[in-house]
Amino acid sequence: MHAVVAVTDKRWSDFLSARPHLTEANFWTPSSIGFRALTTGEPMLFKTHAPHDRIVGGGFLSGFVTLRVSEAWRFFGEGNGRATEAQVLEDVNGYRKGQGKAWDPDPVIGCILLRNIFFAPSGADLPAPPEFSRGGIQRYKRYDLTEPTNDHIASALGQLETTARPDLVWPDDLQLDVAGPVVGIPRLTTPRVGQSAFKALVLGAYQRHCAITGSRIEPVLEAAHIRPVRDGGIHRVDNGMLLRSDVHKLFDDGYLGVDDRFRLRVSPRLKSEFGNGVEFYEQERVGHTISVPAYRKLRPEREALTWHMDTVFKSA
Repeated sequence: MHAVVAVTDKRWSDFLSARPHLTEANFWTPSSIGFRALTTGEPMLFKTHAPHDRIVGGGFLSGFVTLRVSEAWRFFGEGNGRATEAQVLEDVNGYRKGQGKAWDPDPVIGCILLRNIFFAPSGADLPAPPEFSRGGIQRYKRYDLTEPTNDHIASALGQLETTARPDLVWPDDLQLDVAGPVVGIPRLTTPRVGQSAFKALVLGAYQRHCAITGSRIEPVLEAAHIRPVRDGGIHRVDNGMLLRSDVHKLFDDGYLGVDDRFRLRVSPRLKSEFGNGVEFYEQERVGHTISVPAYRKLRPEREALTWHMDTVFKSA
């Protein structure tokens, strides 16, 4: 298991810590450079800039995606660490100006998406790691928590877990193990993500087009669960597909399905009940397969697709 200590400005952490109703956050960066230091569910700790230079809280990785500022605001709102979209845009362009870049009305940013964020109460924050650079250019540092030399990071995580805001409810899939002298290191057993992150990550995984129709009209694209949460599904990209809103409704109601070979299936009841659906029947006739993410681990889970075909799809 790994952890990252990442630098943030104190305004961002103060803003979020004052809003305990927010459970997800976008740890955004002004550049779109990817983030591969953690896997889903591993912890990130927030270290403020010098001179404050303290560990003040943390969260658990849902994933990384590039979004425009407007999209980041649509998905996360105040979870971006600011009160308005205009403030986020101003801050992003402020960083861009420092890099010699021109003002952009809706720039693309890197979004490190976190869930179950937590913050230390006043006076309970922790010193920054002694080996962490204070030169102002280090964005984050990765630690292997199985290495004894990194016990201080594991201890910091455990201390924050015990002092975090009292209303924090740790998620079902985080189990607290005892590792040596350290109590309370969260261990992920199921790589689920936050609800807002699910929507953003599905949008990115499907490259902003409907898996069935190919539509790229973003305002009508929705992240659909294959197995709904109410039926035991979870927020994971492989339990989702990006669908046009009307296609999403047809899928949820069982008029459309996808088999375990990613082939489109169309219920005969679409025609018998509504006298329509020509475009879908033609796709089924030619053996149309849906578009899936390039990365195999993000593709629809075959077990979930089978559940939908057996439980929801109107086969007759």
